[in-house]
Amino acid sequence: MKIIQKRKGFFVMSAVLVIASIIAISSWGLKLGMDFVGGTKLTLKYQENIPTNEEVREQLKELELGSLTIQSSEGTKMFVRFVTKEGDDVMLKKVQDKLKGSREDVIVEEVSFISSTVSGELKSRALTAIGFAVFGIALYVAWAFRKVSYPVESWKYGIAAVVALAHDTLITVGLFSVLGRFYGVEVNIPFVAALLTILGYSVNDTIVVFDRVRENLNKSGAKEDFENTVNNSINESLTRSINTSLTVVVVLLSIILFGGDSIESFSIALLAGIVLGTYSSIFIASALVVEIWQKRKKA
Repeated sequence: MKIIQKRKGFFVMSAVLVIASIIAISSWGLKLGMDFVGGTKLTLKYQENIPTNEEVREQLKELELGSLTIQSSEGTKMFVRFVTKEGDDVMLKKVQDKLKGSREDVIVEEVSFISSTVSGELKSRALTAIGFAVFGIALYVAWAFRKVSYPVESWKYGIAAVVALAHDTLITVGLFSVLGRFYGVEVNIPFVAALLTILGYSVNDTIVVFDRVRENLNKSGAKEDFENTVNNSINESLTRSINTSLTVVVVLLSIILFGGDSIESFSIALLAGIVLGTYSSIFIASALVVEIWQKRKKA
């Protein structure tokens, strides 16, 4: 398959997705959940006949709570999270009254608040973690390919890998901007964990392809045309990349369908990121290395 030779088309498709993501993020932003805007968490204990999540959601529907998350645990406990101002005792009492209703067997075991100050610190740390991860990945790739400095310098492999990671992350965030705007999907700490997982998975797939390029360059002594060497390397690792990703995709689809609301957004983010990571490692990262080589060749 002439994948590298058709790279211009893949570049155009990726550029369209990236631009659309930037527009979505700029226009709508992300629908931040309780972890990032603060809120209240109630721990309820039922003596018997614990209600379903849908029943509790219906009880609280008319209060129009923001970022409402309901999670049942094994046994008779239930956790209800929602956004409200810290110290808003009036709304808190309304929520408790709605949850108790006519039942005498409901006990509010714990009420805890996440303040906006803590939430702001979480946002800052999340961005710092992502920044450190990207920087560390760039350094690692440059070091790993230090012995392959011809016809492309090793640090440029790192640049190509980081561009591919930025591509995957930006489109995933853009997707969640759209989901938040039209479907109310919120972003919490698990979403940040998903982004970091995507970075790790995507760069792993990219390095597999780059490693095959390195092996073929060493075998040929860099005497073959670099573009053909990269294209052959991609074809040799294509089946492995797709099969590995498909196994993960099947698991994530099962989690999305049967895993419940609490990990749904995490699973969706992972699914999108892994599909994008597989695509970028095959069609973007290696193609960027070839583009760098061609520009150097023409200079």
